[in-house]
Amino acid sequence: MKTDSIFYQLFAEFPSIFFELIGHSPSNSQDYQFRSVEIKQTAFRIDGVFLPPEDSPDKTVYLCEVQFQKDQFLYHRVFAELFLYLDQNPATYDWYAVIIYPKRSLEPDENRLYQVLLESSKVQRVYLDELETSASRSLGIGVVKLVVESEENAANYARELIAQARQEITNRLSTRAIIDLIETIIVYKFPQLSRQEVEDMLKLKELKQTRVYQEALEEGREEGLQKGREEGLQQGRLEGKLAVVPLLLKAGVSVEEIAQQLEVEIEAVRRIAQQQS
Repeated sequence: MKTDSIFYQLFAEFPSIFFELIGHSPSNSQDYQFRSVEIKQTAFRIDGVFLPPEDSPDKTVYLCEVQFQKDQFLYHRVFAELFLYLDQNPATYDWYAVIIYPKRSLEPDENRLYQVLLESSKVQRVYLDELETSASRSLGIGVVKLVVESEENAANYARELIAQARQEITNRLSTRAIIDLIETIIVYKFPQLSRQEVEDMLKLKELKQTRVYQEALEEGREEGLQKGREEGLQQGRLEGKLAVVPLLLKAGVSVEEIAQQLEVEIEAVRRIAQQQS
């Protein structure tokens, strides 16, 4: 199961679920941006970073690692990524690291080197199979638990979550998004089934024909088209800037100066410079 992509989609669309997962108020998620961050000049990539808005009273940066396989060197990599990130982002005000496991047994067997960090108030380990399973659970935590639910219980559990989403969420776009996410998780859990078979399993066919769902679908299409147009415009502007880089290099302008003047990533300018050499 492609857990990285599932959690990336989950946290990107519903950052409040991450804050629920670690026992913080979902209100903390307001305006936080969730990104996958590559650390420059290394092979490291942090699964997810929650970046606070500039005007937020709490400027804590939350770093998230999702680990669904046994890796004895996980903590070596996680804390190397963390401190390299801080080194490259020295303006960071504060940090909090979260490592998500499906179960406790997938933790590295030896963690003596990082014991002081793991036991600090700035690092939290979450075990999905130990999350609260009572009927009063939140919808967000329920969706996270669906990822590790057994195949024999997954379909019934997913149908319960869909019913809960329709009852609790008043925004139709959000309702459609969470239902689509639940469906996607089931598709990953049952790769042998077609999308149509999954819809039949979850009894989604009738739901998707309702007026509310269709209106949300259309609203989502319009929103997606608008976003696509905006991103296309931004991409066009970037390509236009990069097109003049070879000329500036020939004129003797340094890579650093070009990046600064054009307001583009220095790595993009370096790649073009390497191609020209």
